[in-house]
Amino acid sequence: MASLQLRQVVKRFHETTVIHGVDLEAREGEFVVFVGPSGCGKSTLLRMICGLEEVSAGDILIDGVRVNDVPAARRGLAMVFQSYALYPHMTVYQNLSFGLENLRLPRPEIDAKVREAARMLRLEQLLERRPTALSGGQRQRVAIGRAIVREPRIFLFDEPLSNLDAELRVQMRSEIAQLHDRLGTNMIYVTHDQVEAMTMADKIVVLRAGRVEQVGAPLELYNAPANQFVAGFIGSPRMNFLEGIVTEAEGAVGVALEGIGTIRTDVSGEGLTPGAPVTLGIRPEHVALGHCGSNDAAFAVAQSEQLGNATTLFFAAPSFAVQVAGQVSARRGEAMKLNLPPERCHVFDAAGKALPRRTKGSAA
Repeated sequence: MASLQLRQVVKRFHETTVIHGVDLEAREGEFVVFVGPSGCGKSTLLRMICGLEEVSAGDILIDGVRVNDVPAARRGLAMVFQSYALYPHMTVYQNLSFGLENLRLPRPEIDAKVREAARMLRLEQLLERRPTALSGGQRQRVAIGRAIVREPRIFLFDEPLSNLDAELRVQMRSEIAQLHDRLGTNMIYVTHDQVEAMTMADKIVVLRAGRVEQVGAPLELYNAPANQFVAGFIGSPRMNFLEGIVTEAEGAVGVALEGIGTIRTDVSGEGLTPGAPVTLGIRPEHVALGHCGSNDAAFAVAQSEQLGNATTLFFAAPSFAVQVAGQVSARRGEAMKLNLPPERCHVFDAAGKALPRRTKGSAA
């Protein structure tokens, strides 16, 4: 196992800066996921850790040792690529053993490592097949096995499941998580899929335009996003955002929403003044159907999606989504009463920063 530190890491391509002073620490045994939209720099950051891209400024440390100038082959890391990168003319056994043969390890040691990895990944019956005879999930397990046999200090995964269908992705998510539990080795995993991030990570790093927006445990980011970008990126369906004006800043914030009315929250109004523009956010699954006495709002149904175990309702004016358990019948244009619980509402200032919750015991 190994620890990883990034200190003010910068990457420039000619005059363009794509990674802006990233600081990060991954402790021994952590499963860390880099997540963000396409082009945010997550794969570039992973390639710098691996040694496939040079660092323009800052330091990368593995177990406290600076490795900026250490070649990729000597960093003790193993990378699993999106494209599998298997040798099509070799059998599964040969793909797994090739890297060890290049290290000139004794044949019995190579065989033992290959067969242990095959056992761990349920590849024993496939060792004599070539990649063209394998399914996508089997190919990905071979690619992971090729990393396992090297016994790396840190595993690096670059969107390894994006080529798989939905069912296989769910299966492979579980298998990679179980593998991490068995090996206890650091894993750094890149994805644009926030569901993968939420279900697999010990720690999520949310990136946007080469900058870290927030680092934390999955539920920390879900429950207490640092800003509007993180709030909208983490969670599915996406958080609802409604533009409003502060009506009350003493104690809890009240927000006036056009066409809806004033919504009370349990967010602290410290530093705000009445009339300040803010954005109120609430997750679709946190909105309640029906009249609850306060924070009620009327919306007209634009569309509904029946998922069997849940129903997602979409409202056009303003744009709003609600997800409820079970099967709810709703006609297009039907007016529905919704309730926005104060403790579930988030408030973001004009710069997109999340305002803190009131501390327990604060005056109303």
